Amino acid sequence: MTQQATSGPWLSPAKLNLFLYITGQRDNGYHDLQTLFQFIDCCDQLYFTPNQSGSIELNSQLDFPAEDNLVVKAARLLQQYSHIQQGVSITLDKHLPMGGGIGGGSSNAATTLLVLNHLWKCNLSLDQLATLGLQLGADVPIFIHGHSAFAEGVGEQLQNVVVAEPWYVVLHPQVHVSTESVFGHPLLPRNTAKRSWQQLVNSDWQNDCQEIVAKVYPEVAQALSWLLEYAPSRMTGTGSCVFAAFDTEREALSVLEKRPKNVSGFVCKACNQSPLHEQLKNEKTLENTAGA
Repeated sequence: MTQQATSGPWLSPAKLNLFLYITGQRDNGYHDLQTLFQFIDCCDQLYFTPNQSGSIELNSQLDFPAEDNLVVKAARLLQQYSHIQQGVSITLDKHLPMGGGIGGGSSNAATTLLVLNHLWKCNLSLDQLATLGLQLGADVPIFIHGHSAFAEGVGEQLQNVVVAEPWYVVLHPQVHVSTESVFGHPLLPRNTAKRSWQQLVNSDWQNDCQEIVAKVYPEVAQALSWLLEYAPSRMTGTGSCVFAAFDTEREALSVLEKRPKNVSGFVCKACNQSPLHEQLKNEKTLENTAGA
């Protein structure tokens, strides 16, 4: 049987949590939260080669089993849900740091669902894809919907918002922080009062996980302290990455160049619209033009 052409590269963007508050814990162990998601233009890239055999394969430089990767789990989930007979070979070109709290794995899963929905012609809505994605992780729906959002629940109740799009310096101390260990820490604040978006948007933003992570991982505390010399700094999500906002790319690059030698990092632009969604919109426009 003939194999279809490779499609890609498709973008898999990172996100930042501009604030993160833990407002309660459910009987099943999951935490209720309030957070603000914003995309950045730093991305992994994925390539998809559909096949007629039904097999799903992953090629990447990661050193753990492909079956454990959210990309494979997402492809299988969509294949089974939509009763698709086709398979796909996926190549993951990884640029985003793992365990950094910028959503790399969740974004990879969302890109897989969105692109295969397009290539396999499953015709599922964003809401349907987000419901599927929630089975893979609480952060997957934000990447499916593709717009900056105020999130509640476990992160799946999304309200689109428009916020400033500055340049960010993102620093990654050379540590991998486990989300499970952070949410399982006995000293994690779990009773922050819920506030409306109108209240939060006009308040000083914080991350309830930051103090715990900084205590357990001194490398994170050091990165926060160093970046604070140039601009207010915060940790994103439950990971080790910390960030600060700047008005211009030049200013951000100047700060990045001075970073400590034991810390990696990058400069990126904030995006209220996911770069992947811009890409999908352009692809569909081209298809409609070609079919006209």
